[in-house]
Amino acid sequence: MTSPIDLEGGGTAAVTDGGPGAERKKPEDPGLVGRSPGQLMWLRFRRDRTGVIAACVVGFYFLIALLAPVIAKWYGKNPYTVYADERPELFDSAGVPVEPNGGISAEFWFGLEPGNGYDVFTKLLYGIRTSLMISVAVTVTVVLTGILLGVTAGYLGGKADYWISRVIDFLLAFPAQLFFIASMPVVVALFVHPRDETPTYVRVLALIIVQWFLGWMSLARILRGTTLALREREFIEAAKVSGAPPWRIIRKEILPNVVTPLLVQSTYLLPNFVTAEAGLSFLGVGIVEPTPDWGQMFSKASTELVMQNDITYMFFPGVSMIIFIVAFNLLGDSVRDAFDPKTAR
Repeated sequence: MTSPIDLEGGGTAAVTDGGPGAERKKPEDPGLVGRSPGQLMWLRFRRDRTGVIAACVVGFYFLIALLAPVIAKWYGKNPYTVYADERPELFDSAGVPVEPNGGISAEFWFGLEPGNGYDVFTKLLYGIRTSLMISVAVTVTVVLTGILLGVTAGYLGGKADYWISRVIDFLLAFPAQLFFIASMPVVVALFVHPRDETPTYVRVLALIIVQWFLGWMSLARILRGTTLALREREFIEAAKVSGAPPWRIIRKEILPNVVTPLLVQSTYLLPNFVTAEAGLSFLGVGIVEPTPDWGQMFSKASTELVMQNDITYMFFPGVSMIIFIVAFNLLGDSVRDAFDPKTAR
């Protein structure tokens, strides 16, 4: 056993290592900090330059959709003014803008629509706003339905799983696009008599209902499979043994572990609903004039008058939709890679 050693000059005694009063010096902190799975995902996502750029593009679209009335007020025009009647000198006898390139000028940044003469810039702003509003609403309802039925089927199993799975299989057999086209007039007729003019909010509600009806099955099936795998894990068994009720187990144990597939699938669902809504409006069973809509602009641009005289009108809605869809798909790939680091591009 070691003992204190007196220092020369009356200094305090030093105690050698191993003594009862020895003060052990703690090793220096190496600087390692624990991170949650969400923090690790965010770090991986920030390193993905493509994903960050795609997120900025998508955020820009949602920003201009939210600020469309503000931008239109600052621009000094709205998407409902019929310039063919107010300023007929801007159009020829066929209703085509006199100025080249669809009437693009310092006054009308994106030109004028052939025929009625709506301002293309403000119509595109409000068209993006309408399409994104409907698509976000459909995505939210689809996600909520997928969570409710998919997690319920996966966790409860038995008859609940059997019947929910059979409903999913039955609905997946429907041809989605044909069903959308055929059912839109039927759903609208439930709210408004066919002889009466259909309000815009009824068409919006019908679009949401029709797309939701055949849009939730794929997400519910994915969540069902994920829940089936989770319910056999040890932490779920421990929660059951501790006496936790099923609702608490689903809310506290299962839902936090299905966030990854839920978020990834949501980034793929929304652009699909955007194109589906635009397709219905293009075919004339969705949003109709004078309400601006992305798909409606494509429908107008495909008419014989526009295609033969003013193809410029197709440029702005077409390029803007391509950029949005590509950016959202790239964002979905980046989110998937960020959640699953084993995935290689």
